[in-house]
Amino acid sequence: MVSTKPVTTDKTIIKLENLSKSFQVDQGEALILDDINLAIEENEFLVLFGAGQCGKTTLLKMLAGLESITDGQIVIEDKPLVGMDPRVGMVYQTTALFPWLTVMGNVEFGPKARGVSKKERREKAQYYIDLVGLNSFEKHFPVMLSGGMQQRVGIARAYCNDPEIILMDEPFGHLDAQTRYMMEEEVEKIWEKEKRTVIFVTNNIEEALYLADRIVILTECPAKIKKEYKIDLPRPRNLVSPDFLELREEISALVELREGAE
Repeated sequence: MVSTKPVTTDKTIIKLENLSKSFQVDQGEALILDDINLAIEENEFLVLFGAGQCGKTTLLKMLAGLESITDGQIVIEDKPLVGMDPRVGMVYQTTALFPWLTVMGNVEFGPKARGVSKKERREKAQYYIDLVGLNSFEKHFPVMLSGGMQQRVGIARAYCNDPEIILMDEPFGHLDAQTRYMMEEEVEKIWEKEKRTVIFVTNNIEEALYLADRIVILTECPAKIKKEYKIDLPRPRNLVSPDFLELREEISALVELREGAE
C-alpha cells in the first residue's frame, strides 16, 4: 500500500545564496563550503548526502544559526537568517537530552521556556510524545531509555517547539541497523502527518533514498553541490525494488564511497 505524502507547496521557504564557509587554521584559512546555491520548498524532505567530513554538518549548523556565515547568505521566507531562529528546530546526532528531566520535561522544555501555560504545553507535549510512540514513558528519565527511544524524545522535543523547519544531523548514525530502519519509518510517518520542511543529513545511501523527496549530493571538502536527484519512488519505499537498487548503484558510483563506509 502506497502512503500519501504531503505535497510541497511550490513555495520556496529557504534559499542558500552563494553560501561559503571557512575556518581559520594554523596554515591560514580552510574552505569548507564553496559557493552553495540551493532553493528548498515548503514541506520538502531534503537530504544532504556525501562522504564523511565533506561539510554537511557545518551547513546544517549554519542553517540552525550555530555557525557564522563567511560569504553569501541564508534566506528564510524572504528574510536573511541572523543567528538562531525560532522557525528552525534541530535534532542532533547525539540526543542532547537533559538527563535531569523526564521525557515530559524534555519535550515541554521549549514551550515552558517561552512562558506557555502548564496546561497548554503539557497537552502539546503529550501529543508529540504519543506521536512518537512513547505514551506511558512520560515520567522516565533518559538513562532509562534505549538509544532509539531517546531519539524519539529528541524528535518530539523539536516538533513541540512548533518550528517550520526541522534539521536532522545524522540522528540515527549510532543506532543498530534494525532500530535505525524503525526510526526511518517513524520519521517518514511523522513528516507525512505534520507537514514540515525537513533537511536531513546522512552518509547512508539507503537512508537517503528511503526518506528523500530530493537528494543533494555534495563533493568532498570544500563542498560544492555535485548533483541533485528528485526521488519520485512511491512511499513507503521498497529497499529491494529494481528502481531503488538502480538509484542506489548510480548515486554510490557518483560519490565514490569508500569501501566499508555508510
